[in-house]
Amino acid sequence: MLTEQEFHQIAESQLNMVYRLALSWLRSPADAEDAAQNAMLRLWRTDTQFQGEEHLKRWLVRVTVNECKRIALHPWRKRNVPLEEAVGAPVFEDPDQGALYQAVTALPEQYRVPLYLYYYEGYSVSEVGELLGLKAATVETRLVRARAKLKTMLTEE
Repeated sequence: MLTEQEFHQIAESQLNMVYRLALSWLRSPADAEDAAQNAMLRLWRTDTQFQGEEHLKRWLVRVTVNECKRIALHPWRKRNVPLEEAVGAPVFEDPDQGALYQAVTALPEQYRVPLYLYYYEGYSVSEVGELLGLKAATVETRLVRARAKLKTMLTEE
């Protein structure tokens, strides 16, 4: 079990990454906060002995993905319409960055999440596949399709 000091240290260094992953998956700040909080609670309660920083980060990504899946499958979410203007959405000085962000968040989940893990979190294709329970070839295909969709979306504008 983690000591309180170790937990606080990990939470300070990893909470932002966990939240960004959850926001990328769920597209709702409130749901992302719930998923991030649940992931941190799981970290606090775990007996897992982490072999290093990378093992800890991979464990947190896996737990966060599972929490996002659990929240996404909740019947309550199916009866709600997501707000297009998310409060707290990032504001970009460069309009191109804002357009790219909007295009990425508009992608379907199957393309958006692998794209996020690959480009924003720096995982390799095989690591993304392992984290999402997919084959590396499937991840590569989804990345190619996501880039093609982004290109189409951004050239139309």
